[in-house]
Amino acid sequence: MTTAADIMHPGARWIPAHETLDRAAQLMRELNVGALPISDENERLCGILTDRDIVVGCVAMGHDPAKVTAGEMAKGTPRWIDAGAELDDVLHEMQDHQIRRLPVIENKRLVGMISEADLATHLSEDQIASWVESVYAKS
Repeated sequence: MTTAADIMHPGARWIPAHETLDRAAQLMRELNVGALPISDENERLCGILTDRDIVVGCVAMGHDPAKVTAGEMAKGTPRWIDAGAELDDVLHEMQDHQIRRLPVIENKRLVGMISEADLATHLSEDQIASWVESVYAKS
């Protein structure tokens, strides 16, 4: 049985909700990632920040990324998966909510992230095609 822990990229890091978007961008560069989970003051998931969010939701709107916080960009209900969840559960969670990155939680702590690249290395071609169609084809 393949689990979320088996396919995740380990060592994911939070960006605290109070941190500014310029700091988030620096951390993304340091970690070579395009998304960071956002944590509240209790280190609980309150959103996910992407590089696109910073560009489109802040910079392109004429806002200063040194003054806008990650928490201000957090929208909607954050989705996550338990480290012990089976691969089918991971796929269903991502497909049902049309998400491309999924934080992996174990004992209430962030332990990794699952991205499209992680799926691509662990799925068959048919599974990848089905996932892509369900995540990207829906409006």
